[in-house]
Amino acid sequence: MTVWNWEGFWSYFTNLYLLEGALWTIGLTISTLILGGLLGLLLAVMRLSKHKALSRSAQAYVWIFRGTPLLVQLIIIYTGLPQLGLVRFSVLESAILGLALNEAAYLSEILRGGILSVAKGQTEAARALGLKPFQIFRLVVLPQALRVIIPPLGNSVNGLLKTTSIASVISMEEVLRRGQILMQQKFQVLEVFMVVAIIYLVMTTCWDFVQRRIEAYYGKAYGAADKQLARDDH
Repeated sequence: MTVWNWEGFWSYFTNLYLLEGALWTIGLTISTLILGGLLGLLLAVMRLSKHKALSRSAQAYVWIFRGTPLLVQLIIIYTGLPQLGLVRFSVLESAILGLALNEAAYLSEILRGGILSVAKGQTEAARALGLKPFQIFRLVVLPQALRVIIPPLGNSVNGLLKTTSIASVISMEEVLRRGQILMQQKFQVLEVFMVVAIIYLVMTTCWDFVQRRIEAYYGKAYGAADKQLARDDH
């Protein structure tokens, strides 16, 4: 019995159906990151609010979405809501919505940690200069917080690229789902999933390269300042 088909293995690298699935995976990741990032920023601001109702609401949201499996959340959105007579989302809409709502809970904690890392004296000085709250956040807090936010945010993107595979359970045809369909057609299980694993590895490796460039860009100014401080100390 043949346990490995080299011809089939190499053919999947040029299989347009599978490669289109990889594009869907990238699209899901980008969509989730944008929507989840916006919602996560809102949640982070709410958590830092002095109003207890806002802070506790955001805290409850994070508690629920971090404490329950993404798989369960996707099934509830795709099949549960229609059974309750509520809105019915398509497969794509359910996948993006479920991933974004889940990712927002994690991103909000990353963003909140970055915001809290900025010294209070910075905001007090900006307030003394007459800047409005939004200006203080945009011009003073956010640029400094990015240095702390980017490394864990980059790791979240890396994880999100792989987490999108869970959307296959609601028949979202990203790269894993398309791999499963191809496997059912030709029964080349190991060959297909080895190629799928390599595709994920390529995508995460490319993102790792981009992440290092982004970190180097935002850390450049601070690195120069740190070197100047070291010279002054000596």
